[in-house]
Amino acid sequence: MLLDITGCSDDELADGAALITEIGQFGPGGRPPCSPRSTNPQKWH
Repeated sequence: MLLDITGCSDDELADGAALITEIGQFGPGGRPPCSPRSTNPQKWH
């Protein structure tokens, strides 16, 4: 899954994001949390 972070501030990016997905463990509508990796903040997990 890709997330467009164009225009987001550093403060917004530091908090992470909850992406809406239709492929979650419990069916559609889940929101898996995503956040910058501690070793490389340019990559999220």
